[in-house]
Amino acid sequence: MVNVYTCQNGVRIVYEHIPYVRSISVGIWVGAGSRFELPEENGITHFIEHMLFKGTNTRTARQIAEEFDRIGGELNAFTSKENTCYYAKVLEHHGKLAISILADMFFHSVFEKNELEKERQVVLEEILMSEDAPDDDVHERLWRVMYPNDSLGLPILGTNETLQKFDRDFILNYMDKHYYPKNVVISLAGNISKDLLLHIESLFGNFEPSEKAVPLNLSNPTFHSGRFVKERDVEQSHLAMSYPAISVKDTNYYSFITLNNIIGGNMSSRLFQEVREEKGLAYTIFSYPSCYMDVGALTIYGSTNNQQLPLLHETIIKSIEKIKKDGVTLQELYNGKEQLKASFLLNNESMTNRMSRNGKNELIFGRHKSIDEIIQQINAISMDSIHELVKKIFSVEPAVAIIGQGVQHYAAKIANL
Repeated sequence: MVNVYTCQNGVRIVYEHIPYVRSISVGIWVGAGSRFELPEENGITHFIEHMLFKGTNTRTARQIAEEFDRIGGELNAFTSKENTCYYAKVLEHHGKLAISILADMFFHSVFEKNELEKERQVVLEEILMSEDAPDDDVHERLWRVMYPNDSLGLPILGTNETLQKFDRDFILNYMDKHYYPKNVVISLAGNISKDLLLHIESLFGNFEPSEKAVPLNLSNPTFHSGRFVKERDVEQSHLAMSYPAISVKDTNYYSFITLNNIIGGNMSSRLFQEVREEKGLAYTIFSYPSCYMDVGALTIYGSTNNQQLPLLHETIIKSIEKIKKDGVTLQELYNGKEQLKASFLLNNESMTNRMSRNGKNELIFGRHKSIDEIIQQINAISMDSIHELVKKIFSVEPAVAIIGQGVQHYAAKIANL
């Protein structure tokens, strides 16, 4: 059972007690992501995530790492387009130490000048690494095509130009705006004691908001069809196509995940079977859903040798046209629902996954569905809801990004671009 306790200052503590495990996963979730950045701030959320590991008033970066290594714990963080999470996984008797270190990082990071310069170079290397990998780069370029006028289309990592602006004052100003009590959730899953919950309240219950704090503001951005083509001297061409879909709050959310499973979410999906198994056109071919609080996307990605790019694109388009014309089969619907249930239930066996699900649910929905409620909603997915989504999603021309050798020549041959 998921429980929620709200501190007097608005910080929410979400906890799921699992008495038969010997571990605890804990995460500090902040409703701050790259889509809430101003253009000149692009990449600051991710940069702050890095800097919180670089030392506090009482601990150096090395000491933070050593304290977790000494207890065999895991410490990490990530930044997405809508939130940031700092998380740890430890044995149950190290729970107090883990959350104490996380709180120290959260409240007392010093953002020392030399560390800022070093980490700026580290993030720049991360950006260069992403740009060097065409299978990563093509997705970043695709989002810029989809949302050219909104921060949702900007890269989470930022750019070399924006990185140069980030100093201590810039960081503190951004944190004052977005790191405030009502925008923070502490999520725990595992063998949790009441004493640990009281300890967390003592660490976070006196956290006060800055006068600069800004409320969450969704932009409801407009999807743009279009294309991006980049010439690169590589052995394979990389093709990514995206269609506007639904938000995570849409009542057809589980139908959307099921539809993705049918289209390209696994080895029995239409795209995998048609592109890889039947035609041998690609080693990698898949689709995936992206769902945010107000918008979503269905993205298809494949890579093939440069000469076969038009055939790969043609095969994908024909597969989409077929599903638009004929819909899905009852067997596909059944398989897709079973895959979704299995994925949910298997993920539920991980304390880190439970912690993550509960943290995101509290930030986005402010409520938590039971396992039985979710399974009932998956079972209720109908052929009508699937076909309604097919009609809605594929009624718009896609956004397309292509990276490869000779793609300018081949792009002209690809229909619908």
